[in-house]
Amino acid sequence: MNFLRGVMGGQSAGPQHTEAETIQKLCDRVASSTLLDDRRNAVRALKSLSKKYRLEVGIQAMEHLIHVLQTDRSDSEIIGYALDTLYNIISNEEEEEVEENSTRQSEDLGSQFTEIFIKQQENVTLLLSLLEEFDFHVRWPGVKLLTSLLKQLGPQVQQIILVSPMGVSRLMDLLADSREVIRNDGVLLLQALTRSNGAIQKIVAFENAFERLLDIISEEGNSDGGIVVEDCLILLQNLLKNNNSNQNFFKEGSYIQRMKPWFEVGDENSGWSAQKVTNLHLMLQLVRVLVSPTNPPGATSSCQKAMFQCGLLQQLCTILMATGVPADILTETINTVSEVIRGCQVNQDYFASVNAPSNPPRPAIVVLLMSMVNERQPFVLRCAVLYCFQCFLYKNQKGQGEIVSTLLPSTIDATGNSVSAGQLLCGGLFSTDSLSNWCAAVALAHALQENATQKEQLLRVQLATSIGNPPVSLLQQCTNILSQGSKIQTRVGLLMLLCTWLSNCPIAVTHFLHNSANVPFLTGQIAENLGEEEQLVQGLCALLLGISIYFNDNSLESYMKEKLKQLIEKRIGKENFIEKLGFISKHELYSRASQKPQPNFPSPEYMIFDHEFTKLVKELEGVITKAIYKSSEEDKKEEEVKKTLEQHDNIVTHYKNMIREQDLQLEELRQQVSTLKCQNEQLQTAVTQQVSQIQQHKDQYNLLKIQLGKDNQHQGSYSEGAQMNGIQPEEIGRLREEIEELKRNQELLQSQLTEKDSVIENMKSSQTSGTNEQSSAIVSARDSEQVAELKQELATLKSQLNSQSVEITKLQTEKQELLQKTEAFAKSVEVQGETETMIATKTTDVEGRLSALLQETKELKNEIKALSEERTAIKEQLDSSNSTIAILQTEKDKLELEITDSKKEQDDLLVLLADQDQKILSLKNKLKDLGHPVEEEDELESGDQEDEDDESEDPGKDLDHI
Repeated sequence: MNFLRGVMGGQSAGPQHTEAETIQKLCDRVASSTLLDDRRNAVRALKSLSKKYRLEVGIQAMEHLIHVLQTDRSDSEIIGYALDTLYNIISNEEEEEVEENSTRQSEDLGSQFTEIFIKQQENVTLLLSLLEEFDFHVRWPGVKLLTSLLKQLGPQVQQIILVSPMGVSRLMDLLADSREVIRNDGVLLLQALTRSNGAIQKIVAFENAFERLLDIISEEGNSDGGIVVEDCLILLQNLLKNNNSNQNFFKEGSYIQRMKPWFEVGDENSGWSAQKVTNLHLMLQLVRVLVSPTNPPGATSSCQKAMFQCGLLQQLCTILMATGVPADILTETINTVSEVIRGCQVNQDYFASVNAPSNPPRPAIVVLLMSMVNERQPFVLRCAVLYCFQCFLYKNQKGQGEIVSTLLPSTIDATGNSVSAGQLLCGGLFSTDSLSNWCAAVALAHALQENATQKEQLLRVQLATSIGNPPVSLLQQCTNILSQGSKIQTRVGLLMLLCTWLSNCPIAVTHFLHNSANVPFLTGQIAENLGEEEQLVQGLCALLLGISIYFNDNSLESYMKEKLKQLIEKRIGKENFIEKLGFISKHELYSRASQKPQPNFPSPEYMIFDHEFTKLVKELEGVITKAIYKSSEEDKKEEEVKKTLEQHDNIVTHYKNMIREQDLQLEELRQQVSTLKCQNEQLQTAVTQQVSQIQQHKDQYNLLKIQLGKDNQHQGSYSEGAQMNGIQPEEIGRLREEIEELKRNQELLQSQLTEKDSVIENMKSSQTSGTNEQSSAIVSARDSEQVAELKQELATLKSQLNSQSVEITKLQTEKQELLQKTEAFAKSVEVQGETETMIATKTTDVEGRLSALLQETKELKNEIKALSEERTAIKEQLDSSNSTIAILQTEKDKLELEITDSKKEQDDLLVLLADQDQKILSLKNKLKDLGHPVEEEDELESGDQEDEDDESEDPGKDLDHI
């Protein structure tokens, strides 16, 4: 305050004396008036003066205005005037009529007044509490004032709000306000609040900010919305950028799916207003925030998959291939698609299948490559296409193989009508435009990145340079153009391609060295003393020569490792070679390219290094330096180690392949087993159904037989007897089987009973021998009662079994009698067959006997049912006896454990008491030796202690007490 008064006093062109007096009088009225109307009028007058006389009002009135906010909260009008006045003082918005001298200090005044206001943290807390008021005249100026404070001194105000109870939650309520002005200014307030503060960003996100912001964007018309959509998108970027926790929350909340409608721009392409372009640009940037290469790989991968599953990638590809899209939106869309597919196999495969809506349809990759090698296209667009191609090939060996295959002799000119990606890359590689040369070389290098198979395949590519001349390999053509002394950008691109191609590929190194002109050209380039511009080319030549040494398999005698190192030592010098090699990483553009995968350059002349190539340089620079200084013996040892490692790797890969094959076989066998199980279950169900059907048919057949026999009983006795005899053996067979089952069940029950008898006898014998007399008496008493009960149950069971056995024997005898009767009946039917009267009498006799037999079979069936019910009852009783025996056994074990534990405790106590007695006696003796008299009380106490010991030694008493 003193500083500000000094500033005011030093102003030569300040307000008139009357205005200063007026401000002073108004402040006095605010401070001293007892009537609310007087104070309100004074604050309103200060508000009207605060814009023109900002400094004076701020110095004299700030304390009074804060006091008004504290004491007059019941009157919303005066609170609104006070907040507006404070906003005019703190805000740096330019006024229409301001004197020249005051404008110079207006920028500093806002931060100084803000510092004064937040010096007392209670003022910010008070302002947060005022934002809870629903009155428009309080809430809106409060939002504007807090936004201005955050703009002036953001980190300090953020910290105060963060420690304020429910501070962030109160501000989040502004997004739910029905008045658009407050809601929109609330978005601006949250923008300033969440800027560069991860803790507040997390709180805002978990206060359901994503849901509310996406709702606002949807209500405002997505990309067709106004500036409110832009503000919401900026706030979403603040919440998600460099905040892995919020990104994960956004993905798990299924908010990625809600981004798809943003990119439904339609085909009319007539409504590309400036605001729509801005909105769509921010939307694309928001997608890139979620799949940025700088994010953790797992988070990026899950977002990429979600974007493919919800159709967002498909929507972006539609914009990519649409016509009439503005150039900057198209460029940003290409960059967004690049990062959505980067390193994600599913997305890369989909992108490879996308076709442009042309006639005939062309792959999107081919259309984009046409733009990349076309020098008339904007530079930024060409960079974006290169980035898209690099992302398509990143960790995509399948895509790399497809690109290289378009250059191979077997597939070239296969279509005849359309140009391929490989042909476009070769055309750009050898065109007159140096930028096309560089882009094509880098793109082709990415097709070989970490893929030894494609490096070998590319050696097969043959190029027809001119009519009548034999074709030249692609490798040879690259070295030919390199030696012709083209532009630096072209040479750098070709050298990066060759270094990527030859690294980790001894066959390519052999092909390169096979051309006798290549090594002299490289040594000549390295050995010359050229200008600063050529130093980078010298460094890359040194790197290429070092790769030719390090990855040399010594298959060419004239260019073995040792001979090449000797050549370097004679022609260049080892120190000079290493110095030239170090020029690459010291270049100013090297560090810039190593930061981000995206080739983002301000102009074409800065386009020198590729991001992936910087990784390769970092990896190879040290090993090449060691290889140059190594002796031949060390090389031999290293070769041997490499061979052994290769053999080991081969063995490991062999076993891995075997394991994979076995896993596949196991999987196939599991599938076969599962199918066979299903078939078996189906067959079993079918068999059971068929059995039941057969049984039903049998029963129906038997019934029909009986009915037919009754209808035709007067036609012939022999046929009637035969039918009845056909029925009778089936019934007898069934009875026989049921009797056999009853016999088996009886034997089983008897064996179980004998086992239970033996168990009970064992328990009796084990229970009689107990360690402690009283505990064993208790256990034996319990056991004897239960054993008596068991004996009674067993006696009843035996009597039931005996009765059953008697009934079974009766049934057997009855069965034998039935068999004898049927045999006698059959014989009598065969012998007698002469007169009709005899036949009639015999048929009636047979009918009577058969009816009696049927009645007997029914009775037998009922008896069998009764026996089966009794058998189940016996089984239940046996199970209950088993359970009681098991319970007795467990109780017995528990008692034995308790007895052993109590014994151990008593023994330990006896030992301790004996030790104490010995100590007491020794102490008494010492006291007597020292001449100290031992009192009788001590002896009595020791005697009492001995009595207690004796009591504790008697375990029987304790057990009696228990």
